[in-house]
Amino acid sequence: MSTTDKPILVLKIGGNQVEDETFLAGFVAAVKGLLAEHAVVIVHGGGKEISDLHSRLDVGFETVEGLRATSPESMRLVEMVLNGTVNTRLVRWLVNAGVDALGLSGVDLGLVHTTPLTVRGKSLGLVGQVATVNGEALLQLLDLDLTPVISPVSLGADGLAYNVNADHVAAGVAKAVEASKLVFVSNVPGVQVAGRTVAALSLTQIEELIAEGHITGGMIPKVRSATDAVERGVYQAVITDLDGLAAGKGTAIVSG
Repeated sequence: MSTTDKPILVLKIGGNQVEDETFLAGFVAAVKGLLAEHAVVIVHGGGKEISDLHSRLDVGFETVEGLRATSPESMRLVEMVLNGTVNTRLVRWLVNAGVDALGLSGVDLGLVHTTPLTVRGKSLGLVGQVATVNGEALLQLLDLDLTPVISPVSLGADGLAYNVNADHVAAGVAKAVEASKLVFVSNVPGVQVAGRTVAALSLTQIEELIAEGHITGGMIPKVRSATDAVERGVYQAVITDLDGLAAGKGTAIVSG
């Protein structure tokens, strides 16, 4: 069986998790288990470490309607953290555990091309949104039994590197490789309603649960990311934790 005959999972992990060694150990163990039956692509963030580096080096940034604009000076720090520190750390942990992981950014092989992201006509600088994803290149890597680990730094039409939301890159990648699932790996087992983890939710049900106050706090951005992925054409997005990732459990977000 070639790798691409296996179902493909795209795993998205966030910036708070990628520096937690306990999380990394559990994540690597889960990935090793999944590779027996799946091909896996990993997309990561790194926002916390990016913010920390800006603070340490006293590099300021502008916020436009809640979104962080990225100047050329800021972009250099974004690349240092995402393409350097975080991506290398993840690949190191995976390789040390026997996984043939390959670190990439959206720039490599022209994996992710972007268009500039603006807010009400105002530029955010070197902040992009996903335009196209080179799914064929990723499928070729999967055919070689490699596990791509992707930083969301991506390529603009002007030839420059752009800072792109990792959730959106993960959704674009999942759609391009026709993944069976896009899994957002978090610190919760899924969406909790009345103290129970819900197995599946439609887009309509999510809006109702938010409006009724059943989905609150930090879960709202998680379900928004999963909802956005499904609206972008991903077949199924799942919110889960490490135990759920290994066991194939969590809350599945589906269209409807």
